[in-house]
Amino acid sequence: MSEAENTRCGFVALIGAPNAGKSTLMNALVGAKVTIVSRKVQTTRALVRGIALEGDAQIIFVDTPGIFAPKRRLDRAMVTSAWGGAGDADVIALLVDVRKGITEEVEAILEKLPAARAPKVLVLNKVDSIDRPRLLKLAADLNAKGQFAETFMISALKGDGLDVLRQKLAGMMKPGPWLYPEDQVSDAPLRSLAAEITREKLFERLHDELPYESTVETELWKEQPDGSARVEQTIFVAREGQKKIVIGDGGRTIKAIGTAARKEIMEAAETKIHLFLFVKVRENWSDDPERYRQMGLDYPRE
Repeated sequence: MSEAENTRCGFVALIGAPNAGKSTLMNALVGAKVTIVSRKVQTTRALVRGIALEGDAQIIFVDTPGIFAPKRRLDRAMVTSAWGGAGDADVIALLVDVRKGITEEVEAILEKLPAARAPKVLVLNKVDSIDRPRLLKLAADLNAKGQFAETFMISALKGDGLDVLRQKLAGMMKPGPWLYPEDQVSDAPLRSLAAEITREKLFERLHDELPYESTVETELWKEQPDGSARVEQTIFVAREGQKKIVIGDGGRTIKAIGTAARKEIMEAAETKIHLFLFVKVRENWSDDPERYRQMGLDYPRE
């Protein structure tokens, strides 16, 4: 989309164990909310792209699902998606939560990383949470296990170290035209982001009570004559008991979820939103190929 002759453009895949802080980092680097953040692990299910500009470079960040040992069909689809995103990238950024260090999940990623051809950088996150000697030892241990072109020490939540990270990554992008308009921050359709925002609020409210067998789909996005939009979304759960939990006594829970979601959807859409939430039971939805297509995932065959 850029007409400049000296522009750069490329893809950076953010990979790591669940809850390493990839989504928080993506939003901070892009400067806008493009992917949901939750303390519930494995919240990101499919590849989410966020677009940042740094000088003459357009960096397309790919937030991948956390890489872990898959047990269910949905798990396998998420892990396959994560490695697919890494394989297609120009640069792979391994994000490690320094408080957890080299876990089994990080070890497993390190073992598979050499198979990816792209240059790799190490990003140590939450560096303000441990002492410096321990941090330096962790950096040395990780570099001994992997071939990283650069090591960055950041706090995605506080923004520390992000300017240097973005500048260095911009320098690693290949010469070429920009792929997106300069004011675009994500390639996700607004209705998809809206569904993800509601799913985030669902997890925030019910993280201890609602398992992963829940998803949100935007069924209707209708522009109104006054410029506002009517948005209808359905929350799908696996069992009748879960439906009652989502609705809550007298509908209080779903009302609170809707209020929180509507506020963020309005910010993303930059217009007034009338949000209507419905809850339906869809048993065994995680075995339905159509649901995987809706989430942007390939359906893993047994």
